[in-house]
Amino acid sequence: MELPECPVCLQVYNNEETIPRVLSCGHSACEACLTLLPQRFPNTIRCPACNQLVLYPPHPHGPSALPKNIDLLRFIHQQHPFPNPNPNSSQPLKTINPTSSQPQFLPRLWSEDFYSNWKDWILPMDSVSVEEMSDDLCSVFQGRITSFSSPSPIRLSCFRENQMVSLVRVASSFLSDPASAFNFSYVARIMEALNRMDERGRDELGSIVRALSRQFRVCKVYGLWMNSEDGCIFLVCERFQGNLLERLNESRNGVAADLDGLTDEKLNWGIEDGMLGIAMAGMELFEAVIGFHSEGLVSGCLALSCFRFDDFGRIYADPNEILVTGRRVRKCIAEATSEKRISDYLDTEVTFTNLLKTQAFVSPEVLFELLYNESIVPECGSLGFSVGYGSDVWSLACILVRILIGNPFTEELFRSLHRLFSTTSEENRSERLDLYMGWMEKVSSALGNILGTKFASLQHILCRCLSFDPESRPLVTDAWRCIRELVIKPHVDILASVKGTIAKENAVHCLILGELCHLLKETENKSESQEKDDSSGADVDQVGEMRVNRDLFEGMSVGTVKSIDLQGHLDCITGLAVGGGFLFSSSSDKTVHVWSLQDFAHLQSLRGHEHRVMAVVFVDEEQPLCISGDSGGGIFVWGIGLSLGQEPLQKWYEQKDWRYTGIHALTVSGTEYLYTGSGDKSIKAWSLRDYTLTCTMNGHKSVVSTLAVCDGILYSGSWDGTIRLWCLNDHSPLTVLGDVAPGNMASVLSLSVDSHMLVAAHENGFVKIWRHDVLVRSTQTRDGAIFALGMEGKWIFMGGWNKTVYVQELAGDDFEIDTRSVGSIACDSVITALLYWQGKLFVGFADKVIKMSILYSRASNARHRGLSNIDFSCTANPSSL
Repeated sequence: MELPECPVCLQVYNNEETIPRVLSCGHSACEACLTLLPQRFPNTIRCPACNQLVLYPPHPHGPSALPKNIDLLRFIHQQHPFPNPNPNSSQPLKTINPTSSQPQFLPRLWSEDFYSNWKDWILPMDSVSVEEMSDDLCSVFQGRITSFSSPSPIRLSCFRENQMVSLVRVASSFLSDPASAFNFSYVARIMEALNRMDERGRDELGSIVRALSRQFRVCKVYGLWMNSEDGCIFLVCERFQGNLLERLNESRNGVAADLDGLTDEKLNWGIEDGMLGIAMAGMELFEAVIGFHSEGLVSGCLALSCFRFDDFGRIYADPNEILVTGRRVRKCIAEATSEKRISDYLDTEVTFTNLLKTQAFVSPEVLFELLYNESIVPECGSLGFSVGYGSDVWSLACILVRILIGNPFTEELFRSLHRLFSTTSEENRSERLDLYMGWMEKVSSALGNILGTKFASLQHILCRCLSFDPESRPLVTDAWRCIRELVIKPHVDILASVKGTIAKENAVHCLILGELCHLLKETENKSESQEKDDSSGADVDQVGEMRVNRDLFEGMSVGTVKSIDLQGHLDCITGLAVGGGFLFSSSSDKTVHVWSLQDFAHLQSLRGHEHRVMAVVFVDEEQPLCISGDSGGGIFVWGIGLSLGQEPLQKWYEQKDWRYTGIHALTVSGTEYLYTGSGDKSIKAWSLRDYTLTCTMNGHKSVVSTLAVCDGILYSGSWDGTIRLWCLNDHSPLTVLGDVAPGNMASVLSLSVDSHMLVAAHENGFVKIWRHDVLVRSTQTRDGAIFALGMEGKWIFMGGWNKTVYVQELAGDDFEIDTRSVGSIACDSVITALLYWQGKLFVGFADKVIKMSILYSRASNARHRGLSNIDFSCTANPSSL
């Protein structure tokens, strides 16, 4: 036989070390453990066996003032003379991991870690204003940072209002289904879109936002922003107004005009100054690319449009322009691929002509990868070179040579690349490479004529950068140092140091070959007929078109709300309760209606009240009871069974005085007490055995508007703006929550309690959350009073004056609590009552209607199979009232 043991330390009781002390609830625990239990309220502890609050002797007596369990000690001594032969042995604590079988309101669309990784990169909905918007995937849009009202990420706090930003579309949300009654929140829609992205594309986007947000000479990445109108999600970056291409052209034209008619000596000075200016620009171009390489990122193709300069003339690389440049290049290649599939013929000259229009410089090895991926060149024509940091070095050199020589260089370059890739047979490969080397010689000669002997080192480094073999090209840091030496003499350059700034070669990620430079497909949902037409004739990979993964989207059916209206009341709904297979609804029409939870048919109208019925509760005992209270102080007890009687089993009235304004709230503690919150500022406890008044709890300074019971504590909210806690054992006051400072009072209209969490809704629209009686969060959800609130597990439901049900998710840890806006359901009337029960949301309105809603998903379809016989297209209405 197992001997009795302490429920805390699991040690067998004895009369020496483990002394059993009897608590007022009847359970015992050892004296040593009782001294270690936390005291949440003065002179009270929670019994470790039944979890009830019990009185605890004050200091200095403590547990020694409690009686010993003599009978328990006598029993142990009779069974075993040495009950604890090994008192030093340690036994593991028994832990209970309760598993909830309650259905979830929404399926988990993303993990907690996923949310934590991305939440700080989502910009507030009102943080960006865009001047012009379209569906063009190959364009950079301009916008500004606004003075937004919602909380902003820390990285935005240092930027001024009207700061210029650039935006590039990177994803789209599919959750804004106009046919759905449930509207997912702004953050939830972005999270859903990110979670649905290809993993490689999402990882690439994460690398960009995390890495480039801290790099100098790179336009800072602010985060992600969604246009709520069309669901397009954009990468938002810092933007400078300075256009590098325009400035260089102006500089070249200005130098040419100033030098006209000058002497040879002054002409040489002017040319030298111009070359130094270009060298300084080239040095900063390389510095900007070093910022990418230090994070292991390679652009893969660069153009002058990828760089901008600030008010001080410093050049920055623009990540959004680089992404868009890559998309334009891939678009040219994709269009050529589409034409080949239609005509079985590929004109490579057209392809390179289109690439020339982009003014983007793509290194030969990157260009081969793009053409090979699109099956334009066969594998046998492989160049044998890998993509790496040298690819950007080649592109930067092309930009500098383009600045020095002009457009003829660009045209000749693409003609040379066209000849190189027009055929890939091994017999002609060496001949094509000879053509490239011939082009290199022409470039070197042209640079020599322009730069002269004074800048011969610049000519030499640029030619090395243009080498066909990436292994022969210098590192970007070496090229930067060489160009810097033209501006600052090495023996006086004490600041140059870029050692260790480049990531390892095996960690390289090329953006143009990545997922973000793929042409995104369209997010608009097509009709089935349109899809059939497209599949019959057009190419499914047509440029600018993206198909929705409809199997996933329609299979999830996230956001599809099925609902029915329960009509029968003649006035505002004031309360809802569930129990015994029934739904009970109270109303200002002085009745309580009973509805079946099987098919939601109207079963009974409970009549007898002479005033507005303000609240209703269900008592689950041997004979189930429904109790209702009205504004005249009447309390009616109704018997619930196979036949629902018309007459109440019991009724009585609270004592009235000149302050009295009726009953405003009801709650029950098991089958022992009924508690009423009254207009006379008191809370009354009524025995459910003989329906007599047991005690009256005073303390509130205004109407007691809401009540809740949890874990042996009664919670009462009042119009005085406070929440009071009472011990259910002796109805003594425990503590007061809320701000009672003058001018800060806001009436508490609804409460919901779950374990150690307390959520309260206020008249001013604020929702406050307490954990272990400590305020951890206070937010204003929307304007207007919140009349109804419910909490089930991690979900919080609320509604009120603005005719919308808001759904929030609780998250956090022991140090911080977070509330996430998941979505909302727009309604037609003010929300006055709300109840969530087993995956179903019951909402009572001021327009006399009760709406039962189910948010369908793949999980809820299986969960609600029992509701398949319900016609959601019609309303439940009693045949006779």
